[in-house]
Amino acid sequence: MSGIYIHIPFCKQACHYCDFHFSTSLKKKDEMVLALAKEISLRKSESQNEEVETIYFGGGTPSILSTEDLKFLIDAVYQNYKVIKNPEITVEANPDDLTEERIVELSKNKINRLSIGIQSFFEDDLQLMNRAHNSDEASNCLKIATQYFDNISLDLIYGIPGSSNEKWQQNIGKALSFGINHISSYALTVEPKTALDKFIKKGIIKQPDDEAAQEQFHILVETLQENGFVHYELSNFGKPDYFSKNNSSYWLGKKYIGIGPSAHSYDGVNRGWNVSNNSIYIKSIQENKVPIEIEKLTITDRYNEYIMTGLRTIWGVSLERIEKDFGKFYLDYLNKEVKRFLEDDLLFIEENVLRATKKGKFLCDGIASDLFLVNLD
Repeated sequence: MSGIYIHIPFCKQACHYCDFHFSTSLKKKDEMVLALAKEISLRKSESQNEEVETIYFGGGTPSILSTEDLKFLIDAVYQNYKVIKNPEITVEANPDDLTEERIVELSKNKINRLSIGIQSFFEDDLQLMNRAHNSDEASNCLKIATQYFDNISLDLIYGIPGSSNEKWQQNIGKALSFGINHISSYALTVEPKTALDKFIKKGIIKQPDDEAAQEQFHILVETLQENGFVHYELSNFGKPDYFSKNNSSYWLGKKYIGIGPSAHSYDGVNRGWNVSNNSIYIKSIQENKVPIEIEKLTITDRYNEYIMTGLRTIWGVSLERIEKDFGKFYLDYLNKEVKRFLEDDLLFIEENVLRATKKGKFLCDGIASDLFLVNLD
């Protein structure tokens, strides 16, 4: 088994673009921590005695928890599962939580990787997104964190309305100046029912420009590759030996257990997701019930997922694996549907592996959906 994902469903304030499950009320924080630890215990039989390679705290904002709370949950994993000798243990953190005292505290525990939600080093961008931190906090936390942690990832967002290519280049340059070894970067996406969606509809904020986002994506790819980063997944760039082991396991189809409200799980055949409601989640766990809904994936579901994840990564889609795991029908279908993308130089085949070209990378999610097979089961 690859790992344990633990969802911390709390934030200080709501970012305008976010549609993840969280609450800005911390009234149930202590109850939630106890419930998370209990779910970790309740689900230990699912590991089937396999070793845990990664522990990942996502959210929400995991750094909103105390270091003692995080340690308590890590200890719960160790008490209930077999954990490899040197697991990757990541905590997502916001700059406003990362004082020097806090960073030192975190470094003295088993946590060995920080994923820091910078998003931008410019004040106007941060205000547009309603981030809880400011530009000074973004820079200061990285100056300190790099003294105590070798393995740090930071998040950047491109395609922000009104942001020029020059400004985006400055953002990338600022990130690189700290000697960071991993960067995750995403286009600003307008999700339904978010504050950003409402502001755009009211004309308060401009609609993100897809062409501008695509230009900035290519600037990002070229700049990071020139600086020794490997573009190993559509939104992720790492120097050798610094790829996210947690995220890589998702794209490579490994098993994982998701703990907490809204967390997803995958065992190779079934996909599950916990209820997205803090009160219902806590009550169910207190009654020794895991509030999870499970879907058994059909062979076509698994084929479609492999196409989606494979095209996003440097590992691509193995045509040999398509035939071996799914059968000749699926291979023949893929070979037929892929022709137009090969002709348009959006995909290429090398050593029997299908991958996205430089031109096709930004479009690979849409290309993958065009290669999906309607469920026949």
